Amino acid sequence: MTSTTLRPGGPLLSGAVYGCLLNVRDELDRLGDAIDEPPYNGAPTGPVLYVKTPNTHIAAGAPVPIPADVDRVRVGASLGVVIRDTLTRADTGQAAAAIAGYTLVNDVTVPHESLFRHPLKQKCRDGFCPIGPWLVDAADLPDPATLSVRAFVNGECRHEAGLDRLVRPVATLLADISDFTSLYPGDLILAGVSPDVPLAGPGDTVAVEIDGLGRLVNPLVRESSHREHTS
Repeated sequence: MTSTTLRPGGPLLSGAVYGCLLNVRDELDRLGDAIDEPPYNGAPTGPVLYVKTPNTHIAAGAPVPIPADVDRVRVGASLGVVIRDTLTRADTGQAAAAIAGYTLVNDVTVPHESLFRHPLKQKCRDGFCPIGPWLVDAADLPDPATLSVRAFVNGECRHEAGLDRLVRPVATLLADISDFTSLYPGDLILAGVSPDVPLAGPGDTVAVEIDGLGRLVNPLVRESSHREHTS
């Protein structure tokens, strides 16, 4: 298996980082009949994207600063898909061929219920997107749908979900995104986060794990102590 150390902002991961809402079947099941009411008026017909801005990107092992007004965060365990070639209005075959490899992502999020607006305040706090520790070549993971993603808090597995629960499998997701926005080398796409991932707070150590991709471990610290430590 070929793997390369992955550093946010490095040459392999130099582009945008996108997450995808409602790409796990359990998310749609959780909404139930509400998905047919305003403002949704039915399940989405295309990918529903959000952005993890550059200030959120941190490496494996780096502390995640939890703001003073936040008690707990969601441990958003996700498969990360790194793009190798530009994709514009691609089909699934072209999308699959454009994948450089896979990594682990923790889409740290302040718990919230509304999907009506882009959750910038809940998802884009400093350090809220640990990535890594490695990029595993796509050829070594030909079918991610056979794998499961796990979320740990203080060494205990608190959640496990099969990647076969994705509404849009990886290649389909990339192709559908490329219908309305091009993807470029170094971009990273989060395949989806289950609604049942655990909560954790300052003092906890959280981890994301997928067989073959290793384990992404980060401590959660209160933001004020983090700034004192790094100043």
